[in-house]
Amino acid sequence: MPDLPTPQNAAEAALLSECWDAVLSYADLCTSGSASATQLATEAFTHGIDELRAATAASKSTGTGRRALRLPRIPLLLASVRTVAAAWETSGLGHRLDPDLRLWLHSDKAARYVGPPLHRPLALRGLRDMQEPDAVLLWLAEVESLPMSAVARRLGLDPAAASSELAQVRALFRDRCHRNHLDTPMDAHCRSYARLLDAVTRSPSAETPEDLSRHMARCVECAEAAACLRLHGGGLPAALSSGVIGWGGLAYLERRRRAAEAGMIGGRTDAAVDTGLNEGKPVRPRIGRTGILVTAVLVSALALTVSLMPFGGSKGDDANAAQGESTDGQSVADPGPTFPSGSKTKSGSGSGSGSGTGTAGSPAVADSTSRPAGNSDQEAQGESSSPAGKQGGAKGSTKSAAPDCRVKYEIVSEWPDGFQATVTVTSTKALATWSLGWTFKDGQRVGQMWDGTFTQDDSHVTATAADYNKTVAANGTFTFGFLGSWTGSNSAARNFTLNKASCQAVG
Repeated sequence: MPDLPTPQNAAEAALLSECWDAVLSYADLCTSGSASATQLATEAFTHGIDELRAATAASKSTGTGRRALRLPRIPLLLASVRTVAAAWETSGLGHRLDPDLRLWLHSDKAARYVGPPLHRPLALRGLRDMQEPDAVLLWLAEVESLPMSAVARRLGLDPAAASSELAQVRALFRDRCHRNHLDTPMDAHCRSYARLLDAVTRSPSAETPEDLSRHMARCVECAEAAACLRLHGGGLPAALSSGVIGWGGLAYLERRRRAAEAGMIGGRTDAAVDTGLNEGKPVRPRIGRTGILVTAVLVSALALTVSLMPFGGSKGDDANAAQGESTDGQSVADPGPTFPSGSKTKSGSGSGSGSGTGTAGSPAVADSTSRPAGNSDQEAQGESSSPAGKQGGAKGSTKSAAPDCRVKYEIVSEWPDGFQATVTVTSTKALATWSLGWTFKDGQRVGQMWDGTFTQDDSHVTATAADYNKTVAANGTFTFGFLGSWTGSNSAARNFTLNKASCQAVG
């Protein structure tokens, strides 16, 4: 296994400390085991830091002292994970990657990230076109889900003005995306909707005309543009993570929200830290390489562990389960539309909402190492499905017992033909594993699920536990989420069962 690159200065040491846990978290989503995740993260970090060094050297050689426009460090390193994963697939190491990622790497969606610049995802182009300090502020606050006080300390901003500065940066990002959208080669039909799309996404009270909604349901590029241009409604984090990272973007977003919520995002936050690479200034070494590596690995392990823990319902507001909240009082919980061109079903997990090999920006389901095997409807071990001694000829009658579980089903975000939902279950009994079933009334289809796997047979869906969240204590809670599609109506799910026993739905 290759070693991490040796930091050449204090700035690179800070880079390792701040970014390693993010790189490892995404690499874990992309691979089939922890050893593969560590190796992928290490190779990607080495690739990314070499790219940063080359960019720094190039900017110095121009004599202007101005850095070239590029992605912020964390998304640049996450893009390196995607690049190295593609290299693994080409070189015969694809068996170490998540099967869905392998399919995605061979799709047109992946080709957009290395194709002509004007055809790349709009969020990626918009973020790259921003000055680095602005792009870093936007990424840390929206995707890494750091509270504004932590962002201000890390970037050396005035905490009192940080929120207003973030609002300005959001508007700047929208402007960059709008310009890039107009520069994108598009057919006459899309061009005719460009001005209307800009108008309806500017105001939170503007209604989307029916013909524009139908068009966005069919056109991936215009749907992506709507997600990037609509700053209200809390969809910006999802638009950024989906467009910049690509495969597994929403799953990464959820992991980072959980880690930040638990205070486990690593990195130095002192304002004096240089946010770039070495600018030729003399620096005093602060810590040895061994100490840096040990600290980074410990922080990464803790952050990854926390991100994998079920936190459902811990705040009493499951609407925030997708992305958390900003501390300036504006909710960033709604991930908003990613408008996939087609959803897919995990291999061996029944039918999904569409065909294709994956959706760029849609959340990866639970890690491939965490997929439970066996019958998805199997009852938890140690539980009795029928009381001992109960016979058909027993005297008298027994009142039906109250359900042993409660289910809260909540639609977090909804857009034309798609939605995101969160399901929180509380069980009065201890469970060795769980399998939750329900029925859709209006023909909805589940496309992607995280913190669990699913099968769907017509209107009936069964969600089963991942390895890391299958054990539930008595009176404990577990949570999972999914993306789905709908037509006509999108009423709440019903007829819930936990391990085939009836479960009570609560508001």
